[in-house]
Amino acid sequence: MSNSVSIPNISDEEKGQETNDDYVRRTRSKFRRIHNKLGHRHRTRNNWIFHGVVRKLRKWWTIPLVLLSAGLFVYEASTIWKKFKEPPGSERNTVPTTRIVHGVRERCLKLSPPEYIKTLPSSFEKSASPVKEIVYITGINSSFSGEKTTLLQQPFEVSRFNRFTGFQTFYERNESFKVDEIASVHCGFYSENGGFKVSDEDKSYMETCQIVVSTCTFGGGYDLYQPIGMSKETIRKVCYAAFWDEFTLKTKELEGSHIDNDHMIGKWRIIVVRELPFVDQRMNSKIPKMLGHRLFPRARYSIWVDSKSQLHRDPVAVLEALLWRTKSVLAISEHGARSSVYDEALTIVQKNKEKTEEVDMQITQYRMDGFPEVKRFLPIAALAEASIIVRDHTQLTNMFMCAWFNEVVRFTAHDQLSFPYVMWRMGMLKDINMYPVCTRRDLVNTTGHKRQEKPNTDGDV
Repeated sequence: MSNSVSIPNISDEEKGQETNDDYVRRTRSKFRRIHNKLGHRHRTRNNWIFHGVVRKLRKWWTIPLVLLSAGLFVYEASTIWKKFKEPPGSERNTVPTTRIVHGVRERCLKLSPPEYIKTLPSSFEKSASPVKEIVYITGINSSFSGEKTTLLQQPFEVSRFNRFTGFQTFYERNESFKVDEIASVHCGFYSENGGFKVSDEDKSYMETCQIVVSTCTFGGGYDLYQPIGMSKETIRKVCYAAFWDEFTLKTKELEGSHIDNDHMIGKWRIIVVRELPFVDQRMNSKIPKMLGHRLFPRARYSIWVDSKSQLHRDPVAVLEALLWRTKSVLAISEHGARSSVYDEALTIVQKNKEKTEEVDMQITQYRMDGFPEVKRFLPIAALAEASIIVRDHTQLTNMFMCAWFNEVVRFTAHDQLSFPYVMWRMGMLKDINMYPVCTRRDLVNTTGHKRQEKPNTDGDV
């Protein structure tokens, strides 16, 4: 037997063809091996980098976390600092606030277009008032309903009354709430020795004002914020009056705020008051706040702005929106936190904002007078926030402000307690526009920072 293997006969052409196919296969195989080798190296390199990063992160993971936290802290701190340093008159703070009403978002303060405001007159007809004349009580002898009646001098009941306020008896208090054609009421400026004195030049200026925006700072207190947002026509129509005492004047001058030759700082006329009648500066501030009709005897309208706030709306537009359009004689904000006078009194005591015995005396008297424990006097709220007061100087509102001032003097300086009571006693629920909190926020920019006020050491009580 033969162990050989038979080989089939292959032609030369077939041999050449086979050689070419083998060459192609070998070439492709070679390139594939090279490609795979390079790819392996590339993948190996990427894996090395990835695993290196992972190892670094495992070892130093706290550093990126700390850096991220520090970055967020710096960002938030810078935001808060910018907000703190941002002047109240910046454009960001003048963006209108809005609220949802019946599912529709609308502006809280609906101001008329500037073109319409420009057409409004500089003088206005007086609103109708059930009170035709007010007799300001200046001594023991008082006039009621046009007849001069001598009242017996009664024991002095509350030591807070002084030569400025006049010594209102409890009988006179009850009479002061009666809305008659001729009304008699104590209303400050009791005697020449009572204090709150201003120069003759300032008095002459105040007698020229028909529309007034006023504020005050006594004992240092807040900075003076310039009003913004008014038109040139409004600037000509409106007086801006800021009441300072002599201590505030010196403090502001040391800070670089100097009054020019026209008694002005910016748009504010600075009126320096001497011989303030109260030790408590909060009580002194109630005089320009509540008795503006006595300081500006020819004024037709006024807007009071607490010194912590800056008005950034056109005053004439505000009068049109809050008084004329709503046919009201006084506009004031609802309270943002509480709705009941009795709840407010409890909060005041808990936070030590007033003396407990004074608050108890006031609330006890209000309960005896039948003042209801309600959260609303339809259609308005039963508690107000009194930092912004817009009013028509009718005889009725002048009488109201006098009675309100006397309640503050008799009981506590926390005027939010007495405002609803006086409104209720005088039956003025339909005459007052108590607008929502967001409207107040749209009227002013408010700062929460305040210097410590220096007490008035020359005051009586």
